[in-house]
Amino acid sequence: MGKKYKLKKIVSVLTKIANNIEKLGKENDKKEIFIGKENAYSWNPKANSLIPIKNVNSIPIKLLVGIDNICSILLQNTKQFALGYSANNALLWGARGMGKSSLIKSVHLEISSQLKKGDKRLILVEINREDLSSLPILMRAISLIEAHFLIFCDDLSFEQGETEYKSLKTVLDGGLEGRPKNVLFYATSNRRHLMQREMIENERSSAINPSETVEEKISLSDRFGLWLGFHHCDQQTYLKMVNNYIEYYNIDIDKQELEARAIEWATTRGARSGRIAIQFVRHLAGQKGISLN
Repeated sequence: MGKKYKLKKIVSVLTKIANNIEKLGKENDKKEIFIGKENAYSWNPKANSLIPIKNVNSIPIKLLVGIDNICSILLQNTKQFALGYSANNALLWGARGMGKSSLIKSVHLEISSQLKKGDKRLILVEINREDLSSLPILMRAISLIEAHFLIFCDDLSFEQGETEYKSLKTVLDGGLEGRPKNVLFYATSNRRHLMQREMIENERSSAINPSETVEEKISLSDRFGLWLGFHHCDQQTYLKMVNNYIEYYNIDIDKQELEARAIEWATTRGARSGRIAIQFVRHLAGQKGISLN
C-alpha cells in the first residue's frame, strides 16, 4: 500500500512539472518580441528575446575580393527581399575562410545603407545551430513586426543522429504556416548537403529503401533557392586580397616585400583564402604599430 501511495505521489509531482513546462512554453509563444534601433540581433530562445548587437563585425563589401559573381547574386537577392519583392533562401557553402559569413554581414550592411526613408528596415538576426528547434517560435513572433528579417545561421551542418534538419525543412519551405513573407533564411556551411558524406553513405547502406532515405537527407539543401559555392583561391587572387587590404588600411610597404611575405605566410598556414589574407595583414599592421579598425 505504501509503495503504491509513493508511486502515485511521484506521478502526481511529475505531472505538475510537465504541466508547468507546457504552460511556460505556451506563455513564451505568446510573449511579444521587441526590437530597438539596432539593425542586428542575436536570438536567445531561453529568454524568448532578441539581444541587440551594437557593433556588427562586418567589413565594407569592396574588400571582399575573388567572389564578385557570388557577391552580385546575393546582393540582388537581398535587395529584392528588402524592397518587398520575391527572393530565395540562400545556402553559402564551400571552402573555409573564403568569406561566406563575411559576405552575408557585408551584404546586409550594404543594402541597409541603400534603403530610403519610408522603406522597411532590414534586420539581421543570428541564430545558433543548436537553437534551430526554436526557429518556428522566432519566425512566428517576428512575422508580426513591421520590418524585413534576414535570419542567419553560421556553420550549419548536421551530425549522425541529429534530427533538427527535419523541422528546418518544414520551416524553410513547407508546413501549413510556411515561411513568413518578411523573413528570409541565409546559412553558411562547409558541406553542400549540410551532412557528412559518411552519414549519407551509412543511410544508403542500412536503409530498407536507400534512395528514399538519402533523398530525405539531402533534400534539406533543396529548400534553399540559391546555392552559392565558394572555392579555394589561387595565388594571384590571394595576393589581390592582400593588396586590397593594404591599400584600404593605408599600410606603407614595398610591394615586392609584401608579396614575398604574404606567400611565405600562406605557405606556413598550408592554405590561401580571404581569412589567411586578413590574418597576415593584421600581423603586418601590428609589426608596424598600426591598429586595424
